[in-house]
Amino acid sequence: MANVLSVEALTHHWGDIRLFEGLTFGLEEGDKAALIARNGTGKTTLLNILAGKLVADAGQVTLRSGIKVGYLSQDPVYAPGMTVKEAVFSGDNGVVDLVRRYETALEEGDQSTIGRLMEQMDALQAWDYEQRVKQVLNQLRITRLEQPVEQLSGGQLKRVALAAVLVEEPDLLILDEPTNHLDLDMVDWLEDYLSRNRATLLMVTHDRFFLDRVCNTIFEMDEQSLFRYQGNYSYFLEKREERVLQRQQEIERARNLLRKEQDWMNRMPQARATKAKYRIDAFYELKEVAGQKTDEAALDLNIQSARLGKKVLHLEDISKSFDQLELIRNFSHKFVKGERIGILGKNGSGKSTLLNILTGSLQPDAGRVDPGETLVFGYYRQEGIQLDDNKKVIEVISEIAEDIDAGSGQRMNAAQFLRYFLFPNEMHYVQVRKLSGGEKKRLYLMTVLMRNPNFLILDEPTNDLDIFTLGVLEDYLARFEGCVLVVSHDRYFLDRVVDQLFVFKGAGEIKNFPGNYSQYQEFEKKAEKAVSAREKSNDAAATDKAAPRKSKSATDNGKPRKMTFKEKKELEELEAAMARLEDEKSELESALSSGSLSAEELQAASERLGRLLSELDNSEMRWLELSELGQ
Repeated sequence: MANVLSVEALTHHWGDIRLFEGLTFGLEEGDKAALIARNGTGKTTLLNILAGKLVADAGQVTLRSGIKVGYLSQDPVYAPGMTVKEAVFSGDNGVVDLVRRYETALEEGDQSTIGRLMEQMDALQAWDYEQRVKQVLNQLRITRLEQPVEQLSGGQLKRVALAAVLVEEPDLLILDEPTNHLDLDMVDWLEDYLSRNRATLLMVTHDRFFLDRVCNTIFEMDEQSLFRYQGNYSYFLEKREERVLQRQQEIERARNLLRKEQDWMNRMPQARATKAKYRIDAFYELKEVAGQKTDEAALDLNIQSARLGKKVLHLEDISKSFDQLELIRNFSHKFVKGERIGILGKNGSGKSTLLNILTGSLQPDAGRVDPGETLVFGYYRQEGIQLDDNKKVIEVISEIAEDIDAGSGQRMNAAQFLRYFLFPNEMHYVQVRKLSGGEKKRLYLMTVLMRNPNFLILDEPTNDLDIFTLGVLEDYLARFEGCVLVVSHDRYFLDRVVDQLFVFKGAGEIKNFPGNYSQYQEFEKKAEKAVSAREKSNDAAATDKAAPRKSKSATDNGKPRKMTFKEKKELEELEAAMARLEDEKSELESALSSGSLSAEELQAASERLGRLLSELDNSEMRWLELSELGQ
């Protein structure tokens, strides 16, 4: 396949910190790649360099001639006064501009302009493109195209920026945390969209289900270097463990050898100048390897929580509406110690409203919130980072408490606590403004946990946290003895953390489901199949009831009944449809045997062929039934 992107010897520093050095890699046409690394190691910086938004200290980035790049930044910014429509159609693509002008003419009812633009749409074959644009906008629920961008929330702005990138239909997509601020339906749609899209993809994401199902290549940034894994996230986990183990064994061997070489270097210092230079050089190289860390820094969280009494928190028939929009209706629940509950629902369905009612920052219109006497909330808010950028990292922690109860009779001072959370000593006196977005989120999480809460409320805790921190947070929550209530679109996180769900169905209805996300999804699929089966059964019964009954004279001679006009029409349509399906089947079979398809195209073609064969089988069965009837 053709090379799309080449990166050679890329090096970059952030102040005195070396983020990466000598990175060399490439992307082939159709690659679906993800970049994984701890927060603060330069993921976003690398994407900015690749997208041409930042110049590296050294090295070279080369794009294939004619390649169009679409870049979704972590925190998109648009000029004040721009409308949503202007932001979505802000690219320099001629077809995009034509569709934007056509949509404007439709809204204004300008018939002469509509007629002229329709001719141009015909000439450029832009109608299919317009439908694809509308699909993207609908799936991301972007409807108020004339709304000024400054009125949008951070999540809405990210969705607008994502739409702007997708409607451009670039050859290379560079996406920084594309699933942030998307609800689960949107994530499912985007997962399917990117899997089927022919564009080459490089993204940073913490969503492990999304990563596992979309990507075929993983790049891991570690120790200022880049490691490539040719497979999905599950493959990466397996091979990374092998790599880390091998590295630890190499370091251990180097340390054992270093002791012998150190003894050699120490003997006869007066003769050192005459010693073999290559052996001296090898000694210092060996010393560098042996000085590396063998154990990866890890968060082994065991922060003590405040004592939680028998009564935790009771909700009794609470209801809440805003401007005639009913978000919560007659909802009751008695929280008990040890519950781990996830909250599912579309954006704007009332999830954050429920959290604010629980914590007392919002009062219900009706019903009662009855907290226990020992209840201590720890509330990690989606938009909750309000750290002073001018303060040093250690000041943020020590101003809350000089030492922290770590459980089992142990206490930690502020510096120890920071090291626990992967902030090494050299970062303790760094100003907050110099931290990455993920590092700020990690510091904010520390400020929540260190207050020893016994009821944790986490509103989208996975946004911007790296995969390694998420794994540790999941382990901590599994051992947490209090209550946990989580709002998250991260399906992997929900599966690991929760054992029941509050599902916001809309119009104020909240359902309680006993299980995690995957179990709920399976339940919903079975329910949909059951409904579909009932509908088919009802339709068949209605058809049988409506069909005229055969008289004895019509069947005594052994001849079948005559075909109705509707059945004749159905037979003609079936024959035409079967011909089209057969043509598509032949094309797919030829493509599958050609050897020219990528792995993604092979998978998509195989899946389509399976659906096609099923459609043909059903069509043929119905055709046989109709053919047996008399003409």
